[in-house]
Amino acid sequence: MEDKLNLFSFKGKYRILHLTWFAFFMTFVVWLGLGPMMPFIQEALSLTEQQAKVLLILNVAMTIPARIIVGMLVDKLGPKILFSAILILGGLISIAFSWMQSYEQLALLRFLSGFIGAGFVVGIRIISEWFPVKQTGIAQGIYGGWGNFGSAGAAFCLPFIASSFGDVNGWRYAITIASVLAILYGVFYYFNVSNTPKGSTYFKPKKSGAMEVSSYLDLALYIVMNIPLYLALSLLTWKLSPANMAMISSTIEDVIYCVLTVIFVLQVFKTWHINAQHLAQGVPRQHQYKFKQVAILDWAYLVTFGTELAVVSILAMFYVDWFELPKITAALLAGVYPFINLFARPCGGYLSDKHGRKLTLMIVFFGISLSFLALGNVDKSWSIYLVVLLTIVGGIFSKAGSGAVFAMVPLIQRRLTGQIAGMAGAFGNVGAVMFLTLNSLVDYDQFFMLIGTVSTIVLVLIVVFLEEPKGYMTEILDDGTVEIIKLN
Repeated sequence: MEDKLNLFSFKGKYRILHLTWFAFFMTFVVWLGLGPMMPFIQEALSLTEQQAKVLLILNVAMTIPARIIVGMLVDKLGPKILFSAILILGGLISIAFSWMQSYEQLALLRFLSGFIGAGFVVGIRIISEWFPVKQTGIAQGIYGGWGNFGSAGAAFCLPFIASSFGDVNGWRYAITIASVLAILYGVFYYFNVSNTPKGSTYFKPKKSGAMEVSSYLDLALYIVMNIPLYLALSLLTWKLSPANMAMISSTIEDVIYCVLTVIFVLQVFKTWHINAQHLAQGVPRQHQYKFKQVAILDWAYLVTFGTELAVVSILAMFYVDWFELPKITAALLAGVYPFINLFARPCGGYLSDKHGRKLTLMIVFFGISLSFLALGNVDKSWSIYLVVLLTIVGGIFSKAGSGAVFAMVPLIQRRLTGQIAGMAGAFGNVGAVMFLTLNSLVDYDQFFMLIGTVSTIVLVLIVVFLEEPKGYMTEILDDGTVEIIKLN
């Protein structure tokens, strides 16, 4: 069995890895290109600071339900069709956004654009199909890290494209060009990948609509863990309400709250329906897993990816507002933050493979806590060089943490990988909504301090409750035979 990755190869599993991380890269160029473009959009349309910040929150909100839904669909339909559809449809919506004229139109289209961030979940499943367990961490880290670099690519390229046109519509041309490239790549991806290696079985859950669990206690925890997803969307609704931005009426606000409540109740019934008979009959040993593992990884990703999304969204504006840097300089410095995804996230996965998944998570969370608590003490008299250095250190730990989280996700329960990844991914966006909403209410130093505090709480959960995957994972093939997958 081959032990080392050959990243210079473009055959077999390496071909899938390279094609898939670039698909993820393109989704992030389109999705998170809003951050470095925001100073241009704000100036061209004379947006207030609060209007700009709300657009950034809207940009990550739709990704919360989208990642849950896409997680279910990818387990059922397969990654190939879903990734292509997300790139094509997401690109079309992004083009529409770039040519809207009113703020209300921009807000609606940016909210809808958020679903393109769900593409990440699709890649987690296809990479887990093509790479063995002992390479899962590093392969997922490369996929996630190099794909996440799309936000850096957007930060480096889009401001220059926008500036090169020399008029107020430069930002529109830049976003349109990126979106057209995403659409073209979506078509290319569909005709050049397959869901599994030849002869392999694509494991699917018995039922779709909710995750299958192993005990009634796990079922209760699963239901409780869905609540933060709805609270994040409620928080966004409150932010748009007459009491804050006044972008929606009190009647629409009440309707949204009622709809979210009804959807949650229906989801609880669906979850119970799927699991009731499943649990009453007894769960086969090979299908059992501990849902607390999923829950802790969800909270961990809320911190790691939630931090990444929030910080990359506000960093250019932070440098402009607090240190009065030119817009392009601020965008370039902000681009350094996602740039470190190229090595930090793969390193998190690699260290997880080599030295243990729980130990790696403990170390990176200790680093996240320290660096962001330090940033929580920043003020305008600090050297810009020190501030940039601290954001880079915090970024290294948070991105390595994302790699460590998804080094463990595929080892919980193979056939539910898409749903587990979808839920963890959704929590990442819950973190982004939470942190960005706070950013719209307080100063930047308090924003950084909250990240450090939440990270410290999750570190305690990891130390006390997370278990290192050990032993074997089994799956039943279509012909009835059992495949045994060694976890360590």
